[in-house]
This record gives sequence, C-alpha cells and structure tokens, in this order.
Amino acid sequence: MTTAAPHEARAKSPAFVAVLALAGITVSLQQTLVVPLVPQFPRLLGAAPADTAWIVTSTLLTAAVAVPIVGRLADMTGKRRMLLFCLVMLIAGSVVAALSTSLVPLIVGRALQGLSTGLIPLGISLMRDELPAERLGSAVALMSASLGVGGSLGLPLAALIAQTADWHVLFWAAAGLGVLVLVLVLALVPESAQRAGGRFDVVGAVGLAVALVSLLLAVSKGSGWGWGSATTVTLFAVAVVVLAAWTFWELRTPQPLVDLRVSARRQVLLTNAASIVFGFSMFAMSLVYPQLLQLPASTGYGLGQSILVAGLVLAPGGLCMMAMSPVSARISAASGPRTTLMVGAVVVAVGYGIGALFHGAVWQLMISSVTIACGIGLAYGAMPALIMAAVPVTQTAAANSLNNLMRALGTSFASAIAGVLLASLVSASGAPTEGAFVLVMLLGAGGAVIALVIMAFVPRRPEPDAAAPAPVVGNRPAIGEPEPVVGREPVVGVPEPATAPVARPLVSGVVRRGGEPVVGATVTVVSNAGRQLGRAVSAVDGTYVVAAAEPGAPHLLVVRADGASHAEHLGGGPVSRDVDLREPAALPA
Repeated sequence: MTTAAPHEARAKSPAFVAVLALAGITVSLQQTLVVPLVPQFPRLLGAAPADTAWIVTSTLLTAAVAVPIVGRLADMTGKRRMLLFCLVMLIAGSVVAALSTSLVPLIVGRALQGLSTGLIPLGISLMRDELPAERLGSAVALMSASLGVGGSLGLPLAALIAQTADWHVLFWAAAGLGVLVLVLVLALVPESAQRAGGRFDVVGAVGLAVALVSLLLAVSKGSGWGWGSATTVTLFAVAVVVLAAWTFWELRTPQPLVDLRVSARRQVLLTNAASIVFGFSMFAMSLVYPQLLQLPASTGYGLGQSILVAGLVLAPGGLCMMAMSPVSARISAASGPRTTLMVGAVVVAVGYGIGALFHGAVWQLMISSVTIACGIGLAYGAMPALIMAAVPVTQTAAANSLNNLMRALGTSFASAIAGVLLASLVSASGAPTEGAFVLVMLLGAGGAVIALVIMAFVPRRPEPDAAAPAPVVGNRPAIGEPEPVVGREPVVGVPEPATAPVARPLVSGVVRRGGEPVVGATVTVVSNAGRQLGRAVSAVDGTYVVAAAEPGAPHLLVVRADGASHAEHLGGGPVSRDVDLREPAALPA
C-alpha cells in the first residue's frame, strides 16, 4: 500500500471533519468556562475583584497574539503540527489552572489556554487542503460554527459543575477533553502537504503583539481605569504608533507575517470588516441575555432565574448554529457565500429586534437568542469561504487566522461598549435599566445591518487580479470560486478537462505512470520565493494545464499522485512538460 493511501483515507473519512469540529468546540468551551465563577473568584482566591478580572483578560490577550502567529507558522511548517501545539497548550493550561490554589497560577493557566484559540482557523485550512469541494462547504461551515457552539454550551455545563462540585473540576474536565481530542487528531487527521516555506517574520510578530496587547488592554480595562486616564490614553497611542510602524514593515519585508497586499483585496478587506461587527453582534447577546434572565423579578423586567437556567436558555442557540452549517453551505453553493453572509446579517438583525420588543418572558428571550444564533451560524459559515476564495492556498491558515482575530476584536469592542452602557444606565438599586438592555440589543441589530451594507460592496466573484488563480480542492475549485466553463455543466467528482480555456498558461503536459495516463494527479507550480503560482488536477487522459499570474518566472513543478511524486525546476514559461511518475520520490528541499 502506498504512503498516500492511509492519508487520503483519513481525509475522506467522516471522522476527519467530526474530529476537527470537536476540537473547535473544545477550544471554544474555554471562553465561557469561568463565566459562572467570575463573581466568586475574589472570595475563592482571596483577591481583589480588579485582580481576578485578569483571569479573563489574560486569555483574551494571549489569544489575540497567538492567532495570527500560529496561522503563519501553520502555513510554513504544517497545519496539523500547529493544531497539535494548540491542543497541548489547552491541556497544559487546564492542568495548571486545575492545580492552582492562588491567583497567579490560575492567570498563567488561563493565558496558556488562550494560546489554543488559533485551532479553529487551522481546522478550516486543513479542510481546504484535504477535502473535495462537494464536502468542503458544509465542513467549513460546521468548523466555523463550532466557535459559537462551544461558547453556548459552555455556560450551562460550567454552571452545573460549579454548583455541584469544586471549581477545579472545570479545568480537569477541560484537560481530559483536550487529551481525548489530541489522541483523535493524532489518529484520524492527516498532515497537509501544502507548505509556504520561507522565514518567520519575528519583527512583524513582535510588533503585532505589542499593538494588539496595547489596544485590547485599553479597550478591556478602559472603563475601570478611566477612558481619559494616562494609562488608557498611552496604551491607545502606543497601539496606533506601533501599528503604523508594523504596517510599514510588513509592506516592505519580503516574507511578512501578514501579507497586507492580499489582505487589502476588496473581498478580504470587506469580509474582515464585516467580521468585526458580527463579532460585536454575537457577543452582545452573551452580555445582555444572561443578566436579564438572572435579575430579580422585583425590578419589573428581570426574570429571576438561576445562572444554570440562564445557560440552558442560551444553549439551544449553540445547537442551532451547528444545525445551520449545512444550510449555510447550500446557500453558498447556490448563490455564493456573499449572499449567505447577507442573509445571516438580516436574520441576526431580526433576532435582536425580537429581543428589543419582547423580553418579558423566558420563552421570548429563547426565541430571540435562537434566531440570532441561526443568523450567526449562516454568516460564520460563509466568512471562511469568502476569505479562501480570494487568497492563495499557501496563505490559507494565515488569512483565516486574521479573520478569526477580527471577530475577536469585535467581541472585545462589544464587551467594552456594552459594559459602559450597562454600568452607566442604572436604576436606584444599582442594576442596569431596562432601557440599557434594549439599547445594547439595538446596537447588536445595528452591527448586523452595518455588516449587510459592507457585504453589498463585496464583488460577486473573486477579483481577477488575485495573486494566484483559484486553487483546486480535490477535483473542484474551492467553495465560492467560479467553475471552469468548458461548454457543459461540470460533473461532481470528475476532473475537469485540461482543454478548458485558461488565462496565461504557465505549464501544460501529460501525467503518466509507466506510459498510462494518471487521473487526478495534483500539479502545483511554486515560485523560487516559495509562493504558489498555480495548481491543477490531471484529467481522464492525464493532461493538465496550470495557469499563473506571473508567467516567465523561474519556478518549481511538483506532481503528486497515489504516493508517487515528482519535482523539478523549470525555466520561464510557458512550458510544455510531460511527467512520468514511477516510484515515490522525495521532493527537493
């Protein structure tokens, strides 16, 4: 049996997607893991409330720094490898937190847990590399929705454990689940063969870390320190200055941490902007609804429920996000992911409108939260498809990680803005007024409307001046990318003929093994700088045509099929090159 056979079998197995989705849910659970305990930590740890707030803030900061760095390292060294790193950090952080009896070790454990947050974009990128297009859309939507699923399910689970057992059990449970997922990934998830290579941009990583930490500290702590305090103003100033210097560096270094030219493409830029406001909309519900449910009924608008009941009310929303993943994929396949995201924005706005008008009973808030969750499930499933349709395959993990970071920034802004409103608009009893809750809901609806307007300016098709042609996943273009037109309807699972008209052919030829044509061989053309220039799949007669945006440049031709591989350096194109795959051969370093 060839070495590629078990690799392909694992990628084609339904367990491949299921394991990655479980990994995403496991990582997202840690976001709400400590929510039921936040009011109790000062008593449990003998520390001031301002100090115990770092239990949440530390996770936020390390997650923001880790996500883009892990994404870039994944593109360079292997996505499965960095996915395993994320799981190890989750397990280590959970064990440290479970063993802690004081504040500092608990903060350290939570910071280590935050390093695992980049797992979800890594899972999406692995899916792009390994799955055929007919499975990619629903798989990506499910993986993207796992962020909300874990967050919704984590609150009732954590509340139940916190009410019935010692709080350390929360972290032991997280560590045990992390170990289970680690074993499943080792057994069932193959490593992607896609590599970007190159050097890691240390200067860019440090600069981005400083800018993000400064910004998020100012946003998350500004209300406590005072928005006009010297500390807050200084942090905002540092964030702006360092971000400007970082942008200057990234545009001029040959191998940047974040390719800003790719990120500036209209489809990528606008999708990331929409992700920020969608992150705001998603988190606004998590801030408002639990408080409304738990406030005493004597306020006239509180529902007097326990935190466990509040969690159970929000839990169906997480399940609905998962249920919407195939719906999101179907809409994207029929009308494009741009339409899916716009539909999701409308649904989210309607859900918040229901909540703003009707919030006097538990069932009303449940209907509102489920509607919002359905809209978020649609939108979150479409965002990675929009990103991947506009970036080279060698930058998939980095681009998805940046998009994930934009969502996280949106949740941070939601926390800060909603926190200020709920703290400033209070009744005589000190509780937020009903008007404050309604205002935050309307802001959530407004964020969804802004996302809808932003998406109206996203092109219906990927921009023609993209740095690389549409990558092929399996036998088909990736979700959201135009089908090749060859005078007939494309057939799922059958390689497209190499006679399809393509722009600027770089390399063409026939792939054979022992004189027989090879069907489905992957042909990749890579520049000497390590950037993918084009990709194709051989047709039923073994023929292939690779188009590229930069014909004439020296490049590396790589051909793989069923464990056999071939690689050679070619001169400037266009070039006609037939390849005979014999025994498996190691690729050149």
